[in-house]
Amino acid sequence: MVGKVLKLRIGRLAVAILVVILLVALLGPALAPYDPLVASGAPLAGPSAAHWFGTDYLGRDALSRILAGAPVSVLSAVEVAVIALVVGAVPGILSVYLGRPFEWLTLRIADTLIALPFLVFAVALAALLGNGLTQAMFAVGILLAPVFYRVARAATLSVSQSQYVEAALLVGASTGWIVRRHVWAKVLPPIAISLATTMGAGLVVVASLTFLGIGIQPPTPTWGGMLASDLGYLTYRPYAPLFPTVLIMLTVWAFNLLADAIRDVAGVSGRVMLSGGRRRPTAPRTTADPEIETIEAGRG
Repeated sequence: MVGKVLKLRIGRLAVAILVVILLVALLGPALAPYDPLVASGAPLAGPSAAHWFGTDYLGRDALSRILAGAPVSVLSAVEVAVIALVVGAVPGILSVYLGRPFEWLTLRIADTLIALPFLVFAVALAALLGNGLTQAMFAVGILLAPVFYRVARAATLSVSQSQYVEAALLVGASTGWIVRRHVWAKVLPPIAISLATTMGAGLVVVASLTFLGIGIQPPTPTWGGMLASDLGYLTYRPYAPLFPTVLIMLTVWAFNLLADAIRDVAGVSGRVMLSGGRRRPTAPRTTADPEIETIEAGRG
């Protein structure tokens, strides 16, 4: 799938942007020209050769703070998506096979999480567990888990009702073998799409929480925290909020482009041929599905 995504123009653009953002997140603190916590110029100075993005209200270099805040801002969004994936996708798949009680319980939990006020729950849980980044990301990941639960459950239901899976059950294939051989391959594309979009949503949520001072306290730099502090000095530096805002918007846009590219590659049936960056449906199959021919391997 990765190769097919890269054949699409939007896929290449999304990957290129995300690679640059990831490098900034990994190497940002080392690339910062000044100490992001120490004043290195006059307060509220404009862009110059010494300070490309100017300085903040304490005289700290704005570029250095953006670079130093990239790891927390970007990698926290990845952490949120991974937590949501594990907490949501695994129960979503198992709800189809572990019986009605487990299905009923997980559905009720998912419905409850969807109904909870997002930021209010995140703030409350962070206050209960301690105002730390890990606690805040855990709360956000739990709230985003129903997205993966519903996607994984819907894909698993469609596979479990297919003829070749029913045939595999009739010849004695185990549930574990069916999940590994058939279900996971069909669930992976929609989960990959949800993962990309959730990373973008996670970045917005992380920026929102740090904007409110939750998870990370000043003077530790974050993109959301810088945006909050810059809004208080718009009279002196009206352009200052532009830098973290553009980075947040660019990253979210790249994640959404990646999700669109994966969706174009997977298509409705998951079998899409790529030609010149455009989708072309495959020719109709005239032979039996090869997956039916492998059901004998799952006996026992």
